[in-house]
Amino acid sequence: MARIRVLVVDDHRIFAESLAAALAAEPDVDVSAAGSGPAALRALERAAAEGRGYDVLLVDAELGAQTSGEPPAVPAPRQEETAAVDGIALVAGVRAARPAVRSVVLAEKDDPRAAARALQAGASGWVAKDCSLQRLLSVIRGVLRDETHLPPALLTGVLRELTAARKHRTESERLVESLTPREREVLRCMVAGLGRKAVAERLFLSPHTVRTHMQNVLGKLGVHSTLAAVALARRAGVGPADAGTGGLGRDVVERGGQLAQ
Repeated sequence: MARIRVLVVDDHRIFAESLAAALAAEPDVDVSAAGSGPAALRALERAAAEGRGYDVLLVDAELGAQTSGEPPAVPAPRQEETAAVDGIALVAGVRAARPAVRSVVLAEKDDPRAAARALQAGASGWVAKDCSLQRLLSVIRGVLRDETHLPPALLTGVLRELTAARKHRTESERLVESLTPREREVLRCMVAGLGRKAVAERLFLSPHTVRTHMQNVLGKLGVHSTLAAVALARRAGVGPADAGTGGLGRDVVERGGQLAQ
């Protein structure tokens, strides 16, 4: 019998342990639990290194937002993990790094906008936490057949959100297309988190010229800050400049409407 390896990712210990125990009673399911996004990523890495990767992640929609004071799920995150990855970010990261792993988001309430974000991030399903075990098992087996599962009550709302998101993306793409090739290079550097001086060094331009290009980018995109330009660029699918230059991959920090140097 082919076994399904499931990782429950939830920072509420009682729920995580109860769900893991219920799933473990199934003859074809192996299950583990992680209490945070970073802990889940480490579990995925260990399993892959051992040649027994997980098939399905069950991810809490509110991961990282625990406020009840309840102890975290086992294994507990270390102190440095408290700036944890939220549920949607975890889904996106796993989808990018391990596309064979299917993610299902477990939610306490119906939320079309959050469900749409989860699907956009790469989730294969959105399921109520209080659904029956048989329903959850059906979803787990379904997503492994490349099915997408949503509660019927959410379908209309999710489709509306996805349509709106596509409209915003199309508008963003049109604005980005209005930029010159050099301005697009500057925009990609902005997306990468590079400040004006770093962009100047990378593109062999003077800081004054880079400043002018950045102002032109903001004007053509119809925004008033670098962070807004970066957000619009990401909606349009603009990626960061290639790695290999100092500062790539840093968080974008805005001071007075410009990237921090």
